[in-house]
Amino acid sequence: MLKTSLNEFHKQYNGKMVEFAGWEMPVMYGSIVDEHNYCRNHVAAFDVSHMGRLRFRGHDAEAFLQKVCTRNVGNMAAGVSRYGHVCRPDGGILDDVIVSRFPDHFGMVCNASNRTKLLHWFQEQLQGADVSIHDETFDTAMIAIQGPQAIELMSTLLKTDLRSMKRYHFVSGEMQGASFTFYRSGYTGEDGGELVLPAGLAPIASALFLMKSAELGMPVRLAGLGARDSLRLEAGMPLYGHELTEEWDSLTAGQKWCVDLSKPFIGRDAMAKLEAGGLKRNMAGFEVEGRRAARQGTRILKDGEEVGVVTSGALTPTLGRVIAMGLIDARLSAVGTTVDMDLKGTNAPATIVPLPFYKRAK
Repeated sequence: MLKTSLNEFHKQYNGKMVEFAGWEMPVMYGSIVDEHNYCRNHVAAFDVSHMGRLRFRGHDAEAFLQKVCTRNVGNMAAGVSRYGHVCRPDGGILDDVIVSRFPDHFGMVCNASNRTKLLHWFQEQLQGADVSIHDETFDTAMIAIQGPQAIELMSTLLKTDLRSMKRYHFVSGEMQGASFTFYRSGYTGEDGGELVLPAGLAPIASALFLMKSAELGMPVRLAGLGARDSLRLEAGMPLYGHELTEEWDSLTAGQKWCVDLSKPFIGRDAMAKLEAGGLKRNMAGFEVEGRRAARQGTRILKDGEEVGVVTSGALTPTLGRVIAMGLIDARLSAVGTTVDMDLKGTNAPATIVPLPFYKRAK
């Protein structure tokens, strides 16, 4: 099992370790609900070093990323990041990624479970292009700092004013001889960002981070994968292996906003055909009556007929009700449509609602 450079740090702070995508990761440190609520109200830190971090250099790097990504990355300025998908020719989603433009190269963050698959896929697609791909996942650490106090705190600790930096922008710098990059993005529905720094410095930097944040009156709480999942679900953010898979395309997954059909990319023709013919299924959000969660794989019924399947669902802390995301027949995907969730033989009424379920206060 792979370990991040913060593995011993997690154990020191009583992290409950589990296997996730081949890595030993903390699922929680005490209570998923407490970690979730603390992130919503203060600031929480998540080790996301298991996620892949790749660098693309060479004369053809931009053209190559245009070819393999659904999003237009060709008109990005340095210091800008964009979310998009990497797809097969039939539109099946190989992964969702964030591409960042540096002055002389591109960076990419991908899912831990798909890093090796993507590296093989990219090598197959190079076809003699002048592109070098470097995997720096094991050379660096990445820590997500999320919550209403996150930007104020990190501006102070990094001695860099992050308050005016727009979302999906990033800045690189150096502090006490160590380089870092801070991306204003995240996966919780709260403000904040991800800090990337050398792997060898991560444990001591994390300990200092906890100490300094407490001294500043903005104590950080460590949070695990459990809270990260419940937070992202409330924010209506897709998770690979749930809302995103090779079994369907980006449009069906409800991610049309990150697909630029005006440019050529692998999977473009298949998705253009789907859009022209009309989608058969759509991703939708559901509020479910009762207190029993409709988990992944739960059948969605209309008048006793199966019309869809839940991709993610939980009783969530902030909202205090059962919510779910799932694929449903396009004819039934309008907001306000009522359906039933088959909870192991007991039907629970549900209503389609707009996504996201939760939006942070501005």
